[in-house]
Amino acid sequence: MNAVVKEEAIVVDASNQVLGRLASMVARKVLEGYRVYVINVEKAVISGKRERVIAGYKLLEKVRTLRNPYRQGIRRPRRPDRIFKRTVRGMLPMDKSKGREALKRLKAYIGVPKDLTNVTPIKFPEADASRIRGSFITLSELAKSLGWRERVEHASTGS
Repeated sequence: MNAVVKEEAIVVDASNQVLGRLASMVARKVLEGYRVYVINVEKAVISGKRERVIAGYKLLEKVRTLRNPYRQGIRRPRRPDRIFKRTVRGMLPMDKSKGREALKRLKAYIGVPKDLTNVTPIKFPEADASRIRGSFITLSELAKSLGWRERVEHASTGS
């Protein structure tokens, strides 16, 4: 049985929000049936020392398969919006249809798209980065260190 889709849209501003906490709250909202648009994804932060966070993500690039270890391994996202979407995907039950349907209700944007400029976004106070006592890195800095080449126009993941 499919859950009742609310089709209510929520616009979330990810600037100065902790990535993991924000992703868990967004995952909960899309599972409840809301359509969620996340803007300014490149301004989300990951807590931890810069070198350690980058090394952790680069470690995932070295994963290979047993079938053909000389080929390229699993493809990992490099753009900030796709890194965010992949983070939310890890918090959804993708082996069930409700998780796959929930991921389709999520849209992540770098910057603010033109059709969402007049909408007032919400922020989750539980995910505010001002609670971080130590060092942190933004998602755009992480993406640039992974090989993302920022373009002048703002890209988005529509799928």
